[in-house]
Amino acid sequence: MISLSLIYLLQSSAVTLRRDKSILFTRIVIVLLLYSFMIALSSLHFSAIDRGIGLYGGLFHSTSNTQVFHMFIFVLSAIILQLTAFYPLKSWTAKYSAIAKLLFNKYIPHKKRAASDIEQQFKIIEYPLILLFIIAGAVLLTSTSDLVSVFLSIELQSYGLYLLCTIYRNSESATKAGLTYFLLGGLSSCFILLGSSLLYANSGTTNLDGLYIVTSISDSNDNNILFLSKSYYLNFSLLIMSVGFLFKVSAAPFHFWSPDVYDAIPTIVTTFVAIISKISIFLFLLELLHYTTSIFFSFEFTWTYSLLVSSLLSLIVGGVLGLTQFRIKRLFAYSTISHVGFILLALTINSVESIQAFIFYLIQYSITNLNAFILLLAIGFSVSHFENSKYKHILDKDNSPIQLIGQLKGYFHINPLLAISLAITIFSFAGVPPLLGFFAKQMVLSSAIDSGYIFLTFTAILTSVISAVYYLNIVRQMFFHNHDYKAKLEDNNNKSNYCITTDRFVVEKNNLNHNNTILSSYLTITISNLTLMISLFIFTPQALLSLANILALIRFNC
Repeated sequence: MISLSLIYLLQSSAVTLRRDKSILFTRIVIVLLLYSFMIALSSLHFSAIDRGIGLYGGLFHSTSNTQVFHMFIFVLSAIILQLTAFYPLKSWTAKYSAIAKLLFNKYIPHKKRAASDIEQQFKIIEYPLILLFIIAGAVLLTSTSDLVSVFLSIELQSYGLYLLCTIYRNSESATKAGLTYFLLGGLSSCFILLGSSLLYANSGTTNLDGLYIVTSISDSNDNNILFLSKSYYLNFSLLIMSVGFLFKVSAAPFHFWSPDVYDAIPTIVTTFVAIISKISIFLFLLELLHYTTSIFFSFEFTWTYSLLVSSLLSLIVGGVLGLTQFRIKRLFAYSTISHVGFILLALTINSVESIQAFIFYLIQYSITNLNAFILLLAIGFSVSHFENSKYKHILDKDNSPIQLIGQLKGYFHINPLLAISLAITIFSFAGVPPLLGFFAKQMVLSSAIDSGYIFLTFTAILTSVISAVYYLNIVRQMFFHNHDYKAKLEDNNNKSNYCITTDRFVVEKNNLNHNNTILSSYLTITISNLTLMISLFIFTPQALLSLANILALIRFNC
């Protein structure tokens, strides 16, 4: 379905001349993603038969785990695409808000003003097309079981991300960040390719099933086994490969690109880059760890210890360095690094309880992070009719309206509901009970203690307390300060932005200003649902916990 969509969109983009059709293309892609969700749902029971179905000689492997996360990726991508499929603001007029008035009156935008008010994200035809390439790469990476298809999938996803970062051509900072991401991403791909080639050279196979057989017998003392198949060769190869993947998920000490790229690219693009790319890579690491758990060094060292070291560094870096940040997206980047530390800790333990915690944490991280970035965009849209002299000269303000934490000062007095939603999301980041993030951290720490990782557990708790400081600073700025926003003077002019007509006769002309302009329904409904999922999880926890438990049991064939 995704391949057919790519072909049709390529043809449509090639023949159209109107840039504003990007909204139509984005809505089509949302429908296609929802249809792909239904296809994955209908084929879920086939994947549960005999622990999955292998296709194309093992290049593609469909299991219950992969199908569930395919559906998860499709839903998240459709939610993110809403940001460019509909206009964020709408006018509300009490006189014409009755049902009869809505049915028998037309709202026609003023052509000159409407053309000038369209933001750049609604003029980029290639945006939904590039997103489909990234989604295709993510779906293939979660289902791959061969080193060749692993590299092709990761590159299909990565090149789409590079283009996505630089797609806003009038943004100098986004172009710089995209180029940085491209150069360092190419370096990380070299590590992945080098590790894959060494695995093939030492084991003679690129299939993960074959690699599992080799690693199972690699510690035997039988002299007939080739010296090249000894476990330390395989461990070194997997260690090199893991460096590339740790860079892709911005885990410490390979995190240095993440804060700069997150902050420089437009917020709409950051929403996609921060979520979708990490889900597919973590799921592949779960698969790789499953196939290589029988490797043991003579001095009791495995390649998975590199994930433990990265987890420890990520917890420290994400918790401590975030204290010095005053830019909101850089702070979210360090928050992401801290969450990556928790995910890697659960992944490395590799028990039934830890894999359940890993799946649960990955799902809640994606939902919470998505809500945080959508709220950041909604706040930027809601203050578009206000001005603040302190932040008047911020660069690239059109693409990222909210860049500094100080811009949120006193926002509770402008829009209390959005401020409360952002506070709930931030408290979930910090792990405050009874929110969704608390249960995710509790599950990871519980599995770590059961497995004997006392020092890492203590470090995770300590860094979570430290990171709560910069989370609470955002809440303090919003609720306990007065704002400096003032209504723009141009809103008081007599220039009409839209007119209300009955057939061909103009009834009334109106101005768009902060009194009659509200957020569109797609934003309010999405934010409401995500916030309710985060805050009311304690009342209906069974569905998500059961899903994580079942997927973990399937992974261990219990």
